[in-house]
Amino acid sequence: MAEKGKYAIGSFSPRYTPVIQAVLRAAQKAQSPFICQISQKELERYGITPKEFADEFYARLQSEGITVPAVLHLDHTKTFSVIQEAVEAGFTSIMIDASEKPFEENVRISKEAVEFAHAHGVSAEAELGMIGTTDYIETDNDEELYTDPQEAKRFVEGTGVDSLAVSVGTAHGVYMVKEPKIDFARLEAIRQLTPVHLVLHGGSGVPAWMIEKAIRLPQGGVSKVNIATDLELSLLEALGREERMTNAELKALPPEELNAGLAAVEATVLDKIANFLGSQGQAADFTL
Repeated sequence: MAEKGKYAIGSFSPRYTPVIQAVLRAAQKAQSPFICQISQKELERYGITPKEFADEFYARLQSEGITVPAVLHLDHTKTFSVIQEAVEAGFTSIMIDASEKPFEENVRISKEAVEFAHAHGVSAEAELGMIGTTDYIETDNDEELYTDPQEAKRFVEGTGVDSLAVSVGTAHGVYMVKEPKIDFARLEAIRQLTPVHLVLHGGSGVPAWMIEKAIRLPQGGVSKVNIATDLELSLLEALGREERMTNAELKALPPEELNAGLAAVEATVLDKIANFLGSQGQAADFTL
């Protein structure tokens, strides 16, 4: 539906369980379809289990009266047991990331994860090429290797993956040295050779016009955009902090302080939905 409507679904990472409430409220206010996600490294860094994260997500769906399409995604994950744990906890999609491996090994590992996910009624994303990072929260290194369109075709056919994260110039984290860019010609070439949904990681800090162009490519472009760092930056700024906390530390904050942080995140998500993704008002596209 996003591809047909020329918008993208935001895959937002709250990183802390209390922040799930803020991102869901924003999606509901904007009447936007919505993906809530967390990666393996985020689970480890913030001290959360897949079950804790999933339990909070589903509890908030009920308590907040969420009626827009909202699903739960496991982002970058390299350990099969974490994927199994997430599926058991109720995650509706997973991402296997073996992008640092040689092509054939990436295919083999990804295919195994895809088959496991599909057997449990869960969709699967994988990565081809390597998406760089600047803060090491989602991935292990800052290496960048652009996705080869012909390899993308072989990869999709060999794995049966539902969506493909492509490396076309964006990076995880905050752009402090390099400038954000998107190789639109490469993205178009990948789109022409692969029928699956394309995912753009590293959406934080990328100019809105770049995101919009990537979504609206003539043959169909990116239909899922991952946004994590911008949410945490707005949270920390509202709290008057610079250093990340653990999940337990955030939960221990006084209610008035926490609420100020959650309001800032909600405003950021609303802005991304309206000015990046174009998904506001699109909840009606989906039958639940």
